[in-house]
Amino acid sequence: MEKLNKTWPAVLLLAALVGLWWFVVVQTESVIFPTPLQVVTGTLELVNDGTLWEHISASLARVAVGFGLAVLVAVPMGLWMGRVDAAYNTLNPVFQILRPISPIAWIPVAILWFGVGNLSPVFLIFIASVFPMIVQTAAGVHTIERRYLNAAENFGVSRWTLFRRVIVPAVMPEVVVGMRIGLGVAWLVVVAAEMIALHSGLGYLIMDSRNAGNRYDLVIAGMIIIGIIGLMLDGLMRLLEGLNSVRWRYGR
Repeated sequence: MEKLNKTWPAVLLLAALVGLWWFVVVQTESVIFPTPLQVVTGTLELVNDGTLWEHISASLARVAVGFGLAVLVAVPMGLWMGRVDAAYNTLNPVFQILRPISPIAWIPVAILWFGVGNLSPVFLIFIASVFPMIVQTAAGVHTIERRYLNAAENFGVSRWTLFRRVIVPAVMPEVVVGMRIGLGVAWLVVVAAEMIALHSGLGYLIMDSRNAGNRYDLVIAGMIIIGIIGLMLDGLMRLLEGLNSVRWRYGR
């Protein structure tokens, strides 16, 4: 019941927005912008011919590869920078310079290096998500209270045990936050990359629908699907935040 009470306001707001959308389109007698019913009809059209699932799976596959590679690089790198001052002082300025650069700005470079195949969006996803996770992980290591590290060292634990039993559990909340941020950015980037350089994926679906007969019902359908999948991906990251191994932390 409590979860239902939390859900109802969002459902009512969405229903009101859909109603407003329908009302504005009908009142303006727009011949281009679709009504919600036309968007649903267009979505069913994509479902029936199978193209919708092809585009969704293509986008998700690219995100999975690029984001997975970013996690494999960012988490160890962030832990190393957080523990070794020389590494942090050397690498952090470089990452802080690269991090604000929009991933979209890397598109010409990605096409130059990797062409217009799948490697370009994978590279863009990697670039977009790796820096936030590195910075967040390193910051998480720095927030560990020094007294807990000193206590472990006083008991004579090895560096590996200190790392495994103290540092990693303590930094996990920050790692998950970095992953959540990185995954959100990765989903944005893959859609933008697909609009420019590919022939599959949800980004390509939007551009192709616009160019092939002004199918704005499919354009809006693609936008809504992108938002729903983004919400679902964020929900998966929030599930990770609820794990006991993530919620627990020294000093709490």
